[in-house]
Amino acid sequence: MICVSIGRTRHKMLLAEIHEAAKQGAQMIELRLDFIPRALDFHRILEYKPCPFVATLRRQQDGGRFAGKEEQRLMLMRQIIASGQFEWIDLETDVADQIRRFGKTKRIISYHNLKEMPTDLERIFVKMINQDPDVVKIAVRAEHPLDNLRVMELSQKTKVPTVAFCLGDMGVPSRILAGKFGAPFSYAAFNKERGIAPGILSYDEMKHVYHYDQINSATQVFAVIGDPVAQSLSPLVHNVAFRKLGMNAVYVPIRVPRPDLESTLDGMKRLPIHGYSVTIPHKETVVEMASDREGLVQACKSANTLIPNVEKSFTAYNTDSEAAIQALQEGMAGMVGAGNLAGRTILILGAGGTARTLAYALHRRGALLYISNRTDNKAQHLAEEIGCRYCDWTARNAVVAEIFINCTPVGMHPNVDESPLHPSVFKPGIVVMDVVYHPETTLLIRQARERGCRTITGVSMFIHQAARQFQLFTNCEPPVQDMTSALRRALSPLTVAEHEPEPV
Repeated sequence: MICVSIGRTRHKMLLAEIHEAAKQGAQMIELRLDFIPRALDFHRILEYKPCPFVATLRRQQDGGRFAGKEEQRLMLMRQIIASGQFEWIDLETDVADQIRRFGKTKRIISYHNLKEMPTDLERIFVKMINQDPDVVKIAVRAEHPLDNLRVMELSQKTKVPTVAFCLGDMGVPSRILAGKFGAPFSYAAFNKERGIAPGILSYDEMKHVYHYDQINSATQVFAVIGDPVAQSLSPLVHNVAFRKLGMNAVYVPIRVPRPDLESTLDGMKRLPIHGYSVTIPHKETVVEMASDREGLVQACKSANTLIPNVEKSFTAYNTDSEAAIQALQEGMAGMVGAGNLAGRTILILGAGGTARTLAYALHRRGALLYISNRTDNKAQHLAEEIGCRYCDWTARNAVVAEIFINCTPVGMHPNVDESPLHPSVFKPGIVVMDVVYHPETTLLIRQARERGCRTITGVSMFIHQAARQFQLFTNCEPPVQDMTSALRRALSPLTVAEHEPEPV
């Protein structure tokens, strides 16, 4: 079950969101009464009650907004309990012993630490279990990706129903996977822009992207790892595919800072995670952590997919290569020579994992490559390694090429007003490809299209690589059309021009 948190400063707006949450299927609602700065009007708040309510008056030190005196807050809590109108009351562990059980109101004994992961978390948890709880709630800031496992595993150490998760963007996995560890519910914000809690997902995301209510102890877990990773739409397309094929699986984002990569991959074997998508900045680092590597990974030293193997290690794959070539050839359909890349002059912008992969794949097909990057020495090193030409970043707009491929994050949301090339580069008939898919129509793509270029957006490559990953994860044929439709629906607010026609 998902407990929908609603926090508004006015009674009128609080009621409006209660009505809307009920329309969307909310089965349990937390009312963040600390958001209301004026005197609470319980009669008004309770005039529409579509499901069980949790009353919460969170202090500022715990991430709430209650600005009154502590005595006043405790008095309000007692009034809430005495009224019998709220099914649940949230009581912090340090005040729970001062407020006794009364009537039918159930007690959520909670502990919040917005600053750190306490070293004595287990001791705190044992204390809370002995405070007459109906549910124990723990919310602590993640300092390492494995902190997600540490808090979720608490629920397996007691018969007391426990909701334990990490705060912040690094704590997102614990919010999604709480049900796998037996939590009676997890929290989601009706509107996460309200600042309910750090890292909280929206009700819509929990319900329609992660399908939280279908997660159980048998659910297989897959993940995308990177830093940052919050902007990734990989969870959307993979979870759509799992649902379409009726699989008991979920795909989650895990933010993994560079220094924590090896320990995270090792520690997450306890979960376990059945397959990883790998993004910036780990595509090159993970190659050395895999005991087995497919051919292209050996050559380009970059991988975007890890699958656990029988050696208790990983097999590394690269699905970017064929995805990019497929997208490029589809976009070139109808040209003289069609998808033949041999002898074509191509400028690749970037020198990271994706650029490296494409450079190797295109060089193998006989393309004449230039590589340019904002960090010139990286581009120079990659060009020497592959055996192609290097172009200084300041001279990139002077390169005469048939195909331009952007493998940098320039133009990615939220920096949608940036482009890696000057518009003067674009001439009718040349091909411009952008691996950025968020938004689909980047400034680069829009300006190239306006000047008569053939354009290939990042959506095509993204879907092709995700489809191949899905095959590697599941040994099943992916529902490509469903994945594409879901991605384009998600991107539509950020698309500033019409979608390109589907390749024939």
